[in-house]
Amino acid sequence: MRLTRVHVDAHLAVGRVVTLPESAATHLARVLRLKAGDPCLLFNGDGNDYAARITVLGKREVIAQVDSSCEVDNESPLAITLVQGIARGDKMDWILQKSTELGVNAFVPTSSERSEVRLEGDRADKRLAHWRSVVIAACEQSGRARIPTMTAVHPLQRSLSDLQVETRFLLDPQASGSIADLDAPGGGACVLAVGPEGGWSPRDRAMLEAAGFTGLRLGPRVLRTETAGIAAIAALQAGFGDLGQAKPA
Repeated sequence: MRLTRVHVDAHLAVGRVVTLPESAATHLARVLRLKAGDPCLLFNGDGNDYAARITVLGKREVIAQVDSSCEVDNESPLAITLVQGIARGDKMDWILQKSTELGVNAFVPTSSERSEVRLEGDRADKRLAHWRSVVIAACEQSGRARIPTMTAVHPLQRSLSDLQVETRFLLDPQASGSIADLDAPGGGACVLAVGPEGGWSPRDRAMLEAAGFTGLRLGPRVLRTETAGIAAIAALQAGFGDLGQAKPA
């Protein structure tokens, strides 16, 4: 039986007793109808899964005790940072969820000249918290025990100035190069920049090229922002990461 994985934002160790987050407690108690003594898996992003059992199950509180821990080794050898022009509504959630499932290491949501969504102040903070919850939920589902990082929302130029990875790609339907032409990214890491619904403007493109981004063409068709990045990530993981790898003997 596959155990339910629950993210806990707390230190975890064998023998430790923890109170589960309210949302997780509600899911375990009301949706899955677990009972005291039933097992579950906890993780906090440190790279381990913690086998636990429920010791207290109340209407508003669920407490579990950690029985053992196990290191989880399912991170891709290719660390992809996704610079994503902010997309509207559910599209952004979809991008973050599927990119997490595919093994993206870090997210850099950015506003650009053609962005249709403008986020500032409290609205930006609330959206960022929501996006992080989407990523955590995707880790719960996909079995990842390390949570991708996510920066605050900044204008494109600021986002680019903070990047540390040197191998950088820009999705561009007019580019001549393709993923099939690439050598393995140096250092096992790369940055992928995907524009918002309206694409990168000429000004955005000039900034990206000045920051060392090389254009990549996915194919003969123009893809939507919520499709393009996912397709490119899958292709990069298939070529240089762990997508489709056979299990070790």
